[in-house]
Amino acid sequence: MRTRPAPAAPTRATPQATSAPATSEPGGGRLAGVATMVGSGLSNQTGAAIGSLAFPVLGPVGVVAVRQYVAALVLIAVGRPRLRSFTWAQWGPVLLLALVFGTMNLSLYSAIERVGLGLAVTLEFLGPLTIALASSRRRVDVGCAVIAAAGVVTLMRPQPSTDYLGMALGLLAAACWASYILLNRTVGRRVPGAQGAAAAAGISAVMFLPIGIAVAVRHPPTAGAVACAIAAGVLSSAVPYLADLFTLRHVPPRAFGLFMSVNPVLAALVGMVGLGQGLGGPEWAGIGAIVAANAVSIVTSRS
Repeated sequence: MRTRPAPAAPTRATPQATSAPATSEPGGGRLAGVATMVGSGLSNQTGAAIGSLAFPVLGPVGVVAVRQYVAALVLIAVGRPRLRSFTWAQWGPVLLLALVFGTMNLSLYSAIERVGLGLAVTLEFLGPLTIALASSRRRVDVGCAVIAAAGVVTLMRPQPSTDYLGMALGLLAAACWASYILLNRTVGRRVPGAQGAAAAAGISAVMFLPIGIAVAVRHPPTAGAVACAIAAGVLSSAVPYLADLFTLRHVPPRAFGLFMSVNPVLAALVGMVGLGQGLGGPEWAGIGAIVAANAVSIVTSRS
């Protein structure tokens, strides 16, 4: 969850924060930043894959609840929000951000359960991509939008095995992510530092507390399932958040956004290797089209 919008469209459904812009420094820091980006992306998608292993016991709701708890602990420790000093003008977007954050992760993990990691993350990626393209008036971005739309049509083409509910959940996650980016801009303007993001994460965790208790009562968790859910929270929330704080200090924003755009590909690869969720040629073509649309938009941007 970003406290302010990053210069390039974000591609992760986890709380993140912006930091000082990248400085021009020689190879050592830049190389370390790139290595950190690779590790962050793999950590994020591996965490989602590990979390899905707990679905048979906890279900997506239980896994997301644990993930929200972990995200709240990390962000509150970093942001240290002074809740008593918040005004009503600050509380409004923070509460909306908490609601959107929880809905986004729940819809994403529910989509992962039904359509697999690669397709779910790709559909969710349409949220930030839409925000980026909609704010532009360049012809090249119109072309990028057409390419992305072709990718979506390819992914959602009718087939006997098509899970339309799973894809609808992925699109809901995309809509939530787009809303979350816009809300982050408002929260970033009204609340100093990472306090707004931390407060939203904490409220979201409180909202999921009764849900987590209900899941635990109805489906007693096993140690393995809880461990997988906690690992998902650490790998998909804590590690990427801290990694991005470092990366944005060493890698130019455009390069950061360009690398982050390959997360759908990383998700598909992790799903294939770790979960046995193989994709066909048309699915890879659809993912490639959506990734290419974002990459072209970033590379050709003037900012």
